[in-house]
Amino acid sequence: MPDKLSAPKGVPEYLPPESAAWQAVREALQRPATNAGYGYIELPIFEDTALYVRGVGESTDVVSKEMYTFADRGGRSLTLRPEGTAGVMRSVIEHGLDRGQLPVKLWYAGQFFRAERPQKGRYRQLQQFGIEAIGSDDPVLDAEVITIADDGYRSLGLTGFRTELTSLGCGECRPAYRERLTDFLTGLDLDEATRERARLNPLRVLDDKRPEVRDQLADAPLMVHHLCAECAEHYAAVKAALDANGTAYVENPWLVRGLDYYTRTTFEFVHDGLGAQSGMGGGGRYDGLMSELGGQELSGIGFGLGLDRTHLACQAEGLQVGPTRTLDVYVVPLGSAAPRAAALATELRRADLRTDLSYGGRGVKGAMKAADRSGAAYAVVLGERDLEAGVAQVKSLETGEQESVALDEVRAHLRSRLAAPPTATIEGNIT
Repeated sequence: MPDKLSAPKGVPEYLPPESAAWQAVREALQRPATNAGYGYIELPIFEDTALYVRGVGESTDVVSKEMYTFADRGGRSLTLRPEGTAGVMRSVIEHGLDRGQLPVKLWYAGQFFRAERPQKGRYRQLQQFGIEAIGSDDPVLDAEVITIADDGYRSLGLTGFRTELTSLGCGECRPAYRERLTDFLTGLDLDEATRERARLNPLRVLDDKRPEVRDQLADAPLMVHHLCAECAEHYAAVKAALDANGTAYVENPWLVRGLDYYTRTTFEFVHDGLGAQSGMGGGGRYDGLMSELGGQELSGIGFGLGLDRTHLACQAEGLQVGPTRTLDVYVVPLGSAAPRAAALATELRRADLRTDLSYGGRGVKGAMKAADRSGAAYAVVLGERDLEAGVAQVKSLETGEQESVALDEVRAHLRSRLAAPPTATIEGNIT
């Protein structure tokens, strides 16, 4: 007998019925984006490796340590997508979306891949929802992007998260700050790997979580305190717009995202209930990314939200998300009435009632046990005598009450009885 196969390490799986709650998380995060005019973009699972080296940054852990890179049969270097923004920008440039109405507003969702040590909330195959708004540097747009994420989280009932905010400056003020920070880092007792990181991008050192490094960084200069007048004005306008939206945030001058393309507005969504991996998602503005990838000098802003981590945050808060039941009706055919019962199930499905059917000619006892296990609200039993009488037996699986209903009225009868489904507690089935 062959060995039993299992999913690769670090790849979470969500199985019915709990997967309905995970799906509800994705839909809740998507809804505020579509309400704000963001259109859907389907991205390739893999791209030319050069896209991420140029777009994400050679000094980042993503590019230097975490990418799944391989050569295809033609010898081309390809990489499974580790993030979404670079791919969106490549697609916008390639298909000329930046030549139309601006800003270009897009959303995407799906799997992303990073070769890192798996742990709770940190996977090798991660699921993200993201948006990008390209072609405007209006600070009101920055606030819109942050508010979309905030609204999505709050629609799930989440309250234990916070939005951390800062500004990373621009091409005018960052060089002088970078020089100041580099001078500061030169005087620290850092290992060779950290010194190399400081050489490539000194801001990344500020994100170091090791206590021996954090202690030395206590007096480090911070970008938000060295903004040029234009960046300071932009940052103030973003905060004013967030205040007007009623979107809460806390300023964190130490905030550094893990990708090199961020400029000006930068933000992260944090939930302490997730433990060490407390980030649920984040993003920021990337004013030079499009030109770096061969496009116009257009500004952009976006975010990537971890669906897996949002799902875990809902669990941490004990929230109820998604439908309490995934099925409305269970049809039980008896004897020669089976073809008509199957047709009735199809009719109910076409009426948008979630309907399953007992298969294989089960007896009434076995079929009704299956109906109980299905989680449906109602069972519809159709036997030969029912068919002759032109009726079906409709039974509430919650109360046990049963009544005869004319076959041509079953659909309307069930629709009138079924209330909007309540919500269900999330219990993720992750392996």
